[in-house]
Amino acid sequence: MPEPTKELWIKIAEGFYKNANFPNCLVAVDGKHIRIINPAKSGSNYYNYKHFFSIVLMALVDSNYCFLSIDVGAFGREGDTNIFKKSPLGKKLYDRQLDISCGKKLPNDNGGKE
Repeated sequence: MPEPTKELWIKIAEGFYKNANFPNCLVAVDGKHIRIINPAKSGSNYYNYKHFFSIVLMALVDSNYCFLSIDVGAFGREGDTNIFKKSPLGKKLYDRQLDISCGKKLPNDNGGKE
């Protein structure tokens, strides 16, 4: 999947506002623990808070339910509070490398003036 450009981010945000009345929203994120058999010599790395062994599938979609990015394979380990930060996409997001503009006001925002 190609990495979104600034123009695509704007188009996606417009889609969320039009389709879901959600202004300035860029993606919907969800994750799923995929049950696995514990890999040899992995200890408790894949053991999750749900009390089974798993890898994590994370997905980002636009307002039309089209995938923008997926990441599969992070440990399902208990105590991993933010698995998203460990994915390639998450690292780019936290390092501000995704060319996301954040200067747009919310609709009907008059700057606190009545």
